[in-house]
Amino acid sequence: MDKKVILLTGASSGLVKSTASYLSKKGYLVFGTSRNAPKPDTLSIPESPTDPIMIRMDVTIEQSIAEAISFIQSKVGRIDVLINNAGWGISGPIEEISLDQAKSLFDTNFFGMLSVTKQVLPIMRAQHHGMIINLSSIGGVLGLPFQGLYSASKFAIEGLSEALRMEVQGFGIDVVLVEPGDFKTDFTKNRKKIITDSSPYKKVVDESTSIFEHDEQKGSDPIQIAQTIEKILQSNHPKVRYRVGSFSQRFAASLKGVISDRIVQWILMKYYKVK
Repeated sequence: MDKKVILLTGASSGLVKSTASYLSKKGYLVFGTSRNAPKPDTLSIPESPTDPIMIRMDVTIEQSIAEAISFIQSKVGRIDVLINNAGWGISGPIEEISLDQAKSLFDTNFFGMLSVTKQVLPIMRAQHHGMIINLSSIGGVLGLPFQGLYSASKFAIEGLSEALRMEVQGFGIDVVLVEPGDFKTDFTKNRKKIITDSSPYKKVVDESTSIFEHDEQKGSDPIQIAQTIEKILQSNHPKVRYRVGSFSQRFAASLKGVISDRIVQWILMKYYKVK
């Protein structure tokens, strides 16, 4: 088996669903995960697969992660690339999102990513090579109003990835961040919205939500993510982070740390009609 082996979490929908198919067509052996995919013990691997092999994994359950990874190891003997994408979105005022809802978000978006990474790292260290690509967000660079908990989960991924990259380079492992802007996917309709008609935030939340949902549905083609990831895979010296999306969103993220934080926040508040 000389194809590069990729494990891609959260591959059944959202931003990287097309990436799984794209990379498979490019000759990579892609194992995509989903909570609703077939169990590992029911799967067989085609001799020359041209589509992702979907395998059941719930990133919030360590046993589920272990079963999927063990299956891949038993069939192909290695994992060359881990792409951490599994996650979901939530919007609403930070004050009104319960701690249970926040913990549930972090269980998938951050701790799920961490759990999969921790189980793959020993394999990559033994191989003396590997690459981990973590899907963050422009919202992991800029705290977005009424998407604060989602931004927080992505900020956490940013910090962990920067540190992990330094820790594992000596083992021949690269860690890379991909920071998408707005893309047209089913992420918008699947986002959990927390707001009540009696909320003092109701009017401004509705206005802000209409703006970012409009931007998402008019967003970039997800194939750009697939092409960026392929570029990373082919690079001998990948960068720490790659921002993907519209120029305006990439530019806004680039302003942080260059101009006053007060001005950056003024721009965001003006754009999202937060008064």
